[in-house]
Amino acid sequence: MLFFIPTVLPVIEKLVKLQTVEVERAQLAQAARALPAETAQAQATLEKAQRESASLSDAMTREETLRTRLEREIKTHRDKATRYRTQLDTVTTPAQATAMEKEIAFAVAEVERLENEEFESLERTDQHETALAAARAQVEVAGNALDKTRERVGERQKENAARQAELNEERESLRTEIDADMLARFDRIAAHRGTAITKAQNQQCTGCRIGVRPQVWNQLRDGELLACDSCGRMLYWDPSMTPAEQPAGKQAPVNPDPPAMAKPRRLS
Repeated sequence: MLFFIPTVLPVIEKLVKLQTVEVERAQLAQAARALPAETAQAQATLEKAQRESASLSDAMTREETLRTRLEREIKTHRDKATRYRTQLDTVTTPAQATAMEKEIAFAVAEVERLENEEFESLERTDQHETALAAARAQVEVAGNALDKTRERVGERQKENAARQAELNEERESLRTEIDADMLARFDRIAAHRGTAITKAQNQQCTGCRIGVRPQVWNQLRDGELLACDSCGRMLYWDPSMTPAEQPAGKQAPVNPDPPAMAKPRRLS
């Protein structure tokens, strides 16, 4: 025996196609908005590496300037110590000798202190040189990454733009084939819910997962386009989702979890 299986009404099919187009357009628009962020992040990474490199380079310059100053001061104190030692041979009183020896001792101590500072500066410079080499390598890596990101983003933008043009053309074509009142309803629901039309399956609205009343379910299976009592989306039934007929003598398994039903609205 042959069984007649109804098909989706043309208007429903067009609405479903239109929604598919609208969803993809929205996804492409979202992806397009995210693309500049990828470039900005790569740019920020490069700028951070450049700042680190510049900071280390400045630190090395400061250490070099510091050592130049220390060398001058060391020379000044060494010259003082030498001069005081020479004058020590010409002093005539113990008090003068004591004063000279104190000056010599101070100059020697200052030379030693300043030489220690100079050595510490050299150690810091060595550390800065190692860090600067790493920072410059990071700048190169980040620069290459930025170039690749810009190239990839540019290609994706072109692809997105081309696909958007195709979708816009298909969208306009579909909209001209749909009744104006139906189209206005579609747009209104989509603006509020994100999507306007959804399937009814297993006696549930697949948009909000709330069960539909038996009468509505029967009307949907007759090919009608109705509104979901819960979310307000356009609700339709797709005959292609009908389970295959069970062989004689076998009974289809019963779903142990009945569909949720919309809660009754409180009347004021």
